[in-house]
Amino acid sequence: MGKKHEEENPWQITAQKEIYDNPWINLTEYQVINPAGKPGIYGKVHYKNYAIGIVPLDEDVNTYLVGQYRFATGSYSWELPEGGGPLDIDPLESAKRELLEETGLKASNWTVLQNMHLSNSVTDEFNIIYLARGLQQFEAEPEDTEQLVIRKMPFEEAYQMVCNNQITDAISVVAILRVKLLLIENQLV
Repeated sequence: MGKKHEEENPWQITAQKEIYDNPWINLTEYQVINPAGKPGIYGKVHYKNYAIGIVPLDEDVNTYLVGQYRFATGSYSWELPEGGGPLDIDPLESAKRELLEETGLKASNWTVLQNMHLSNSVTDEFNIIYLARGLQQFEAEPEDTEQLVIRKMPFEEAYQMVCNNQITDAISVVAILRVKLLLIENQLV
């Protein structure tokens, strides 16, 4: 038994129905037999893009936050540069595009900081967080749906914003805490 049993899929799908579809997401309702052997339903949101997050960090250990009003939460949010990257394109290329679009920055050194699933009880959204170093400033190119405010600040200030619950975006929280650990452990690339 042991590990093999733990990794087996205990769910059985008996039927499925597409409920909603747009260029970014798809919602499917499944009729299932759950792990207890009982019938039930399960809804899954499929994301058609990677969730990309970037921690731009300059040689003076400053970072950049993006402020914007988020429709889904109905609130203003301070976040690291982030966005969607098509599943059929190298996620690093999407990260480079997002960083330039939102901040006008280009980076010469890219490192994957973290891979994670976001809200994995109802979605398959997969996130890749990059550390971007060797920054150069160019002109920002925000999408027409984005009304952004960009703030350059010492990384420590962004970390304090996480600690004070001023940054609640999951990608930003994880990324900032990860970089803080790398700084503490003197392992920053």
